[in-house]
Amino acid sequence: MPDPARGAPRSLTGLLPFLLPYRGRLVLATVFLVLAAAATLVFPVALRALVDEGLVAAAPGERLVALREHFLALFAVAVALGLFSAARFYMVSWIGERVTADLRNAVYAHVVRQSPEFFETTRTGEVLSRLTTDTTLVQTVVGSSFSMGLRNAVMGLGALGMLVWTHPYVMSLVLAAVLLVVLPAMVFGRRVRKLSRASQDRIADSSAIAAEVLNAIPVVQSYGGEDHEARRFGEATDQAFRTGVSRTKARAVLVAFIIIANAALMLWGLYRGAQAVTAGDLTAGQLGQAALYVIIFAGAVAVLGEVYGDLLRAAGATERLMELLASRSPVASPPDPVAAPAPAGGSTVRFEAVEFRYPSRPNSPSLQAITLDVAAGETVALVGPSGAGKSTLVSLLLRFYDPQAGRILVDGVPLPRRALQELRAGMALVAQDPVVFSASALENIRYGRPAASDEEVHAAARAAFAHDFITALPEGYGTYLGERGVRLSGGQRQRIAIARAILKDPPLLLLDEATSALDAESERMVQAALSAAMRHRTTIVIAHRLATVQQADRIVVLDHGRIVETGRHEELVAAGGLYARLAALQLLD
Repeated sequence: MPDPARGAPRSLTGLLPFLLPYRGRLVLATVFLVLAAAATLVFPVALRALVDEGLVAAAPGERLVALREHFLALFAVAVALGLFSAARFYMVSWIGERVTADLRNAVYAHVVRQSPEFFETTRTGEVLSRLTTDTTLVQTVVGSSFSMGLRNAVMGLGALGMLVWTHPYVMSLVLAAVLLVVLPAMVFGRRVRKLSRASQDRIADSSAIAAEVLNAIPVVQSYGGEDHEARRFGEATDQAFRTGVSRTKARAVLVAFIIIANAALMLWGLYRGAQAVTAGDLTAGQLGQAALYVIIFAGAVAVLGEVYGDLLRAAGATERLMELLASRSPVASPPDPVAAPAPAGGSTVRFEAVEFRYPSRPNSPSLQAITLDVAAGETVALVGPSGAGKSTLVSLLLRFYDPQAGRILVDGVPLPRRALQELRAGMALVAQDPVVFSASALENIRYGRPAASDEEVHAAARAAFAHDFITALPEGYGTYLGERGVRLSGGQRQRIAIARAILKDPPLLLLDEATSALDAESERMVQAALSAAMRHRTTIVIAHRLATVQQADRIVVLDHGRIVETGRHEELVAAGGLYARLAALQLLD
C-alpha cells in the first residue's frame, strides 16, 4: 500500500488501489458528468438564441413560433441535464459505497492479522474510529464531493472558455483575478487540512475511552467510577469539540474569502459587459449569455471552494487509514513455508535457549535461556509465581511474538518457517479469561471447527460438561449468549471455551488456567473431560493451583523467566525448592 502523501488532497492518492477495480464505472460516471456539464454550458447559448432570434430578430408575425421553438430547445437541454445528472449521481454514489466497503474490509482484515505487539500501542477504540468516522469521510468525498468538484471544474473551465471566446480582453483579466483568489485559498487550505487531521485524532481518543470503559462496566460500577469516567469522556469530547471548532473557523474564513472574491469577480464582469452593450460591442442576447456564464463560473468556483474543504478533511482521514494499512506485523508467514509432517499421538515441542522481552518493556527480560523439550503425547505443567513467564511461553508457541534469541520448533520445524494458519491450526488454546462471542452457543463452540456438524458440536459440549446447562437455556444451542458471554457465569463461559478446543481436536492442547473459574464440582467434571481430551495429544498446562497439575507427566517450575526446577510432583515436593514452598502454601495449609 502506498505511503500516505503529505500534500493536501494528494493524500487521497492512497485510495487509487481501491478505485482501480471499478475503472469501467469510473469512465462511465465521467462520461455522464461531462455530458451533464456540457448540457449546463449549452443552456446560455440557447438563452442567447431565444433573446436575439426569438425576441429581437424575428418578425412580429413569426415571433410566437420562434419563441415556441426556442423554449422547446431550452426544455430539451433541461431534460438532457436531468437525465445525465441522475446517471452521474447513481454511478458515483455506487462507487462511493463500494469503495468505502472495500476500504473498511481491507482495514479490518489487516488489523485482525496484526500481532499482539500492535495492540500494545494502538487502542481498540482508535481502530474503531478509523473504521467508522474516517471511512465515512472518505465515502462523502468519493461518492459526492469529488464528483461535484469535477463537474464544477468542467463547468467552470467551459464557462471561462466561452467567456474568453466571446470577450477575450475582459475575461483574460477575470482569469488573472481568479489566480489571485485560488492561490491564497490553497495556502490557507493547508491549515484546514492539519486541523481536520487533529479533529479526527481527538474523536478517536474519545472513542478509545468509550470502548475501554464499556468493556469494563462491572468493574467501573463496582468501584463507583461512573462519574469519573463520564468526566474523563466529557473532557475528551470537549477537546474534540474545541479542535473541531478551530477547524470550522478556518474553513468558514476560507469559504467567506472564496464567495466574496467570486462575487466581486462576477459583478466586475457584468459591469464590463454592460459597458460593452452600451458601446454597441455586444447584443442583449450576448450579454445574457455572458451573464449566465459568469454566474456559472462564479458558482463553480464557490462550489470548488466547498469541495476543497471536504477534500482536506478526507485527506486527513485517508492519511490515518493509509498509516493503519501501512503498518506491518513483525510476525508473518514466510514466502515459502515448510509443511510439518502430520503428527501421530501429539506434536513435539522444543525450546532452544529462548530469550524474550516484550516490545513495550524492552529492558525487562520475560524469558532467559529457556531450553525445554516436550515429547509427543506428554503432558507438561508450567507453574511458578505470577510474572514468571508461563503465559509468555504459550504466546511464543502460538507465535504471537518471535523471541529475540534462540528458537522454537514444533514437530521439528522452526516456527518462522511454518505458515501461521497451518501452525495455529495444530493448536487449541483455552485461556484463563474465556472468550465468548456475541453469537449462539452452537456458533461459539463451532468456532473451533467451522465445518463441524451439529452432532459433533453436541458431543464436544457433552465432553466439556456443557451440554446440560446449554440445553437448559431458553433456546438451547440457539440461545444468543450476549456480548462477551454476559448471560453466562464464569464457569459456563469456561466450559464453552473448553468445548470449542475439544471440537478442534488438535495435536497440541494449551491450557492457560483452564479451570480457574470453575467451582469445585464443575472443576472435577471438567478435569475428567480434559483428561479424556489430553489422550493421544501433547498438552501444556499453565496453573497457579497446583492441585490441577499433580498428575502431569512432568512439572516445569519457572521463576523470573528461568526454569529453576523440573520433575514430578512428589520429586519436587521432596526437593524442598520453590515448588515445595508453593505446594506448602496451597496444599499443606
